[in-house]
Amino acid sequence: MSSFLRGSTNYVWCTTSVLGKGATGAVFQGVNKHNGEPVAVKTFNQLSHMRPQDVQMREFEVLRKVKHNNIVKLLDIEDDQEGRGKVIVMELCTGGSLFNILDDPENTYGLPQREFLLVLEHLSAGMKHLRDNNLVHRDLKPGNIMKYISEDGQTIYKLTDFGAARELEENQQFVSLYGTEEYLHPDMYERAVLRKSINRSFTANVDLWSIGVTLYHVATGNLPFRPYGGRKNKETMHHITTKKAPGVIAGTQTSENGPIEWARHLPPHCQLKAGLKFLVTPLLAGLLEENQKRMWSFDRFFYEVQHILNKKVLHVFYTNQATSIEVYMDPEESFFNLKEHILVQTKVPHNAQLLLLDSERFELKVGPNSSARGYPTTETDSPVMLFNIENNNVTLPGELDLPKFPSFPSGVSVENDASMAKIACSVGHECKRRVENFSMLDTLMNKAVEQFAGLLKNQLIKLFERVKHQEDVSGSIWEISDLVEIAVLNNETYQDKASTIHTEMSSLKATFQRVADPVQQLHNRFVLEESLSREWITAYRDLRSPNKNRVNEKAKYLVDRLRDSWQHLLRDRATRSLTYNDEQFHALEKIKITETGKRVKTLLNEDVRPAVELEAECLADWYKKAQTIFLQTQFLLKDVSSHEETLYDVRVRLVQMKEDLKEDIKNDSEVSKIANETSANEQNIEYMKKSKEMQCYLRTMFNLQREIKKSLLQNNEIVDDLCKLTSEHPSKEEIFD
Repeated sequence: MSSFLRGSTNYVWCTTSVLGKGATGAVFQGVNKHNGEPVAVKTFNQLSHMRPQDVQMREFEVLRKVKHNNIVKLLDIEDDQEGRGKVIVMELCTGGSLFNILDDPENTYGLPQREFLLVLEHLSAGMKHLRDNNLVHRDLKPGNIMKYISEDGQTIYKLTDFGAARELEENQQFVSLYGTEEYLHPDMYERAVLRKSINRSFTANVDLWSIGVTLYHVATGNLPFRPYGGRKNKETMHHITTKKAPGVIAGTQTSENGPIEWARHLPPHCQLKAGLKFLVTPLLAGLLEENQKRMWSFDRFFYEVQHILNKKVLHVFYTNQATSIEVYMDPEESFFNLKEHILVQTKVPHNAQLLLLDSERFELKVGPNSSARGYPTTETDSPVMLFNIENNNVTLPGELDLPKFPSFPSGVSVENDASMAKIACSVGHECKRRVENFSMLDTLMNKAVEQFAGLLKNQLIKLFERVKHQEDVSGSIWEISDLVEIAVLNNETYQDKASTIHTEMSSLKATFQRVADPVQQLHNRFVLEESLSREWITAYRDLRSPNKNRVNEKAKYLVDRLRDSWQHLLRDRATRSLTYNDEQFHALEKIKITETGKRVKTLLNEDVRPAVELEAECLADWYKKAQTIFLQTQFLLKDVSSHEETLYDVRVRLVQMKEDLKEDIKNDSEVSKIANETSANEQNIEYMKKSKEMQCYLRTMFNLQREIKKSLLQNNEIVDDLCKLTSEHPSKEEIFD
């Protein structure tokens, strides 16, 4: 009886622990004999040994040449102790291959966005290292990309399987054929799969096509080019890839001999957000170009990937449509560009966009002219809040139709039942994702309320302080006005001016009171009493919101049950022949899948979605009131700013009168001096006394003016603070001496 264990000088592996199999060999999990460290061991079969010696040695040479974090590390090349040739010992990637990850029901519609970007970054970096070493892989596909989990828990994707790799300069050509047919460039497909005798050679750029197919697969869960019947329909496959127009990234045939459905965009079910789709779609179009004249170069590919990865990502929650979006900005773009990106994704005009972060206008937080490079870090659950101030509705976004749970046929068919169970798991995961999205909406709607209420509160506090300071300034100017009237009693030239100012001040006081009273009322209600926040808390308390009902945990529990049943049916498929008792348990697992599927669907459609719809209605009611208060605050701010400008104008005129009076008194004093030198006239002495009284009044006015100046300086500080809360910038004249 042969043993399952095999070994080399320093390693041992088990032939039942298969990590992967290919045409020329297999990869097994093994360990280092000396320290127990787990490793991956690649062995070669008889077919591999039939290849020319230089071809057999090529993989060893390539592995010795490359050393990069995104390429599986070579540990050793040793001889099999049973004389079966050399084995390659590599680091073990415990996350499995990207193919197996995509084959999981959780990823039926592609990887989550964060994971896709990781694959894009790491695949590009690994390929750049190969090109820097003049190497072409020639068999790029998800099965040859491994997921490695580092000691600190980070995910790293690594290229592996260099059996088809060889050295090749940028424009050097080759004619030998390697690769997996779904990922082959159409020219290679024609030679290798259709076996047509065409006189054509290939360059390293054919790897770019394979990268394009791989990235599409990672983003969507499907291959981009799919003839009806799959791999067996080879002529249609070649037709799709060669007849597609430039810019087309997918072609699907859904019926036998039916038309091809072309696509220039990623499908709606893809998990990538619209902002990233906008960048990835032209990348895929460039890679999936079969015409050699239009084919990208590797330099172009590396540049475009880096351009995407270098973008500043801003997470934004559009409250009116309860939608999370992502804005990808070049680091040097400004706030105007941000508004333009938002307009493209939401259709909200620039002047209607109110962007908040930490209850502060985003524009004032970052500066209108600052570059996106310095913007604060945002996340899905802590985004910038977007409000449309011209629209007070709140509606939930439309949803794609939910895939149907499969119905199991009666009887036992281990092959079919396992496939149906996998589909059920896929639908279950989609339900779980939607439940989680609704839970996130619950969280973000609450944060939107908090942010908007915080903005209003801060605005009203600053506006109230500004009104109080203006009241102080008005009082001081009143006193100056009274003193001026007294000072000019015997001067007809100034009496009319002083009377006019006094009348204006009386009118201004009445007008200002009509502004100050509403500000006081709003301040009492929404700052001191916090009635707006309390209204939301009261409304929300009665809702059966997702987060209060722990629906994420419920969805996870139900999907885990589906996966357990699927694994059970997978084991039955591997067994093939079931005993009577096994068949009974098999049937029970099918019932369990059906019932669990109903429960998770009910959780989504009857519990979570209606609760969030009701919450959106409550938010719409709340936002209507909050937006009204916001607009009232803006109008009051304009009125306060207008009053402030009038006060400045009155003060300027009073100051001018003061200067004119000083000049007149100076002239009168010179006349009195001359009169004293010629005669001690009683009339001149009396006139001098009146001049001294006027100077006394002016000194008093001077002191009051200093107090007003101090108050106005304080008021300016409040204005500056208020400017940080609003886009309104009241005009102020430089009037201080």
